[in-house]
Amino acid sequence: MAGSTLGEVFRLTTFGESHGKAIGCILDGCPAGLSLSEADIQPYLDRRRPGVQAYTTARRESDTVSILSGVFEGRTTGTPIALILQNEDQRSRDYGNIADTYRPGHADMTYDAKYGFRDYRGGGRSSGRETAARVAGGAVALTFLAKLGISVSAHVVSIGGVPAGTEEAILKEAAASCDSLGGIIECRAAGLPAGLGEPVFDKLDADLAKAILSIGAVKGIEFGEGFRAASMKGSENNDGFCLQEGRIMPVSNHAGGILGGISDGADLVFRAAVKPTPSIARLQKTVTCDGRGIDLEIRGRHDTCIVPRAVVVMEAMTGLVLADHVLRRMGSTMDGILRYYGI
Repeated sequence: MAGSTLGEVFRLTTFGESHGKAIGCILDGCPAGLSLSEADIQPYLDRRRPGVQAYTTARRESDTVSILSGVFEGRTTGTPIALILQNEDQRSRDYGNIADTYRPGHADMTYDAKYGFRDYRGGGRSSGRETAARVAGGAVALTFLAKLGISVSAHVVSIGGVPAGTEEAILKEAAASCDSLGGIIECRAAGLPAGLGEPVFDKLDADLAKAILSIGAVKGIEFGEGFRAASMKGSENNDGFCLQEGRIMPVSNHAGGILGGISDGADLVFRAAVKPTPSIARLQKTVTCDGRGIDLEIRGRHDTCIVPRAVVVMEAMTGLVLADHVLRRMGSTMDGILRYYGI
């Protein structure tokens, strides 16, 4: 299976399935000398792990991370960093009734179309559980970025069309009716220097969009004013510049911190739309692998709303892209190269 690696210099590869023995990742390109331990990574995984928040799956996973390689005496060595999380609470029997059935909203049919074979136990690689490996790798990226004064934070804007903080009633209603809800998450990165990103195909926003849209539940993304910019005038949408503390900076931030695919020094701001959890315990019409129509009720333990758990996943993916572009930026000018070599 191709497509499990993200990044050019700071590269993440994830492995494992929802109901396999373990999941994890390999990080290559992390600079040597970064202070790193399991204690730096675990808090991010704790924010994502199942069975903790209300209206999330009852699956119990400690998601305790182990560093297998790439760290010696508390510091990265510059070699590949291997991180692993054991799967502890699989209940594969819950999926026996869908072995030959295509679940609505899931990747079952498309996996069969591509590979002619699929792991039906929780979706295998297409399961949301794979994102735990992304969070583990992203935690390393965020630790690296913090040393540079760059911070990444995300928060829930709304759930089911209701502003965050007022969603309890609709979550309760959705759970009672065996249904699910989606929502919107906003992410912001502060402390970014101007000059990150490439001007053509590897634009910073293009790479971020790829990373965020690779999260299975995300169906849309917008930067800065986003779709609202389509109804604005140029005089309203343009960001003027000024001199702030010796740096040329945008006065406003309608662009969300990116111009021409390159960071402009303002905060990076984007929002992503997360779809409702497709696994719902109510009757849905679908077909079997041989095309026979059936009514399906999905069993097992599932989230009424995955939006709160997806916040840290979005931070992790953003951190991975930014770490990659920071390292790519270092070799983009002769002046920078000469300074590095003391010439």
